[in-house]
Amino acid sequence: MTMTRRTLLAAAALLTATAAHAQDVVKIGFSGPLSGGAALYGKNVLDGMKLAADEINAAGLTVAGKKYKLEIVALDDKYNPSETAINFQRLVQEHKTPAVLVPHSGGSFAVQTTNEQMKVLLLSYTSVPAITARGNKLTLRIPPEFTSYIQPFIKHAMGKYGKTIALADGDHDYAKAWNAAFKPAWEAAGGKVVAENPMSYNRSTDFYTGVSKVLASKPDVMFIGGASEPTGLVVKQARELGFKGGFIIIDQAKMDEMSKVIGGYGPLEGSIGVLPLVEDATPVAKAFVERFRKAYPGRDPSSEVSLNYTTVHATAVAMKLANTTTDAVAIRAQLDKAMKALPDAVNVNSLDGVDEKGGSLADTRVAVIENGKVREIKLRELSK
Repeated sequence: MTMTRRTLLAAAALLTATAAHAQDVVKIGFSGPLSGGAALYGKNVLDGMKLAADEINAAGLTVAGKKYKLEIVALDDKYNPSETAINFQRLVQEHKTPAVLVPHSGGSFAVQTTNEQMKVLLLSYTSVPAITARGNKLTLRIPPEFTSYIQPFIKHAMGKYGKTIALADGDHDYAKAWNAAFKPAWEAAGGKVVAENPMSYNRSTDFYTGVSKVLASKPDVMFIGGASEPTGLVVKQARELGFKGGFIIIDQAKMDEMSKVIGGYGPLEGSIGVLPLVEDATPVAKAFVERFRKAYPGRDPSSEVSLNYTTVHATAVAMKLANTTTDAVAIRAQLDKAMKALPDAVNVNSLDGVDEKGGSLADTRVAVIENGKVREIKLRELSK
């Protein structure tokens, strides 16, 4: 055999080995806001995914007897659904992702127009009920439906402050869905909506005009929410303009992140929202917070971090159970079993499984601010 032929065979063998090695990578896509007003929100989601991938790779991912490395491929969509649709196509066509995580309802709706035909699993981080009500067979809705928060929020706010409310939440699709469900529920409980002025939480940093407009109606309560940082700015502006009432905060905004914008929990006195993960007293939550702080010094995790962290772990387990990293239909079919099989350490929010429509199952955890501190409030307290 000549040296040239030996060289060619060696090169061919190297190329074959390299190709085989490349096939040992499975990628999960991400399309979310990594710039603009919701950038921190998108970063939280992405960092939760990356932390899970690091842990999965450290432990080793074996599917159908073959070892894989899990990678997260992230693209910025600026919270724009049309950008999400473009990113989705790129992630599937260029990176062969069997699953793509989208952390907003508008983008999720955009992906749902094509994901079944393309046989790609949509991991949708939004609590909008319509995401699963549409009957898309390749969708997982990660957080529980936001409708579970509405009655507890109303009972607390009406009981403490009064029955008039100003709707001053965001103008993005998720806030619109919340608004559409919340307004009739408030009115059915005997309340009155005295002002409606949605604002561009994802594009603005000055809320003086919008907040002034709703406060002119002298509401007892303000209904607010979008990404945490701009929501905090809305609170700050309202207090500076003399508002003494309470805030109902939709679940997208996290009170602990807002507190960093407004100088502590004091300005949120009397508010009700979701329980901040860093204030969760359960051992599993405390351990996760410490793991995250070690991986990302100087930062605290939110529920966006923990829920999407858990979702990546569950997706990896579903791949193992389905014996495939490419068949999204088979992977989706195993998600309920995978969620239930997760060890407590990675199931930080105690998800109980996946229902027949593709929605995760979990208990609602809410909290109020009293005397400048967070207090988890049990739903039974609000049912008395």
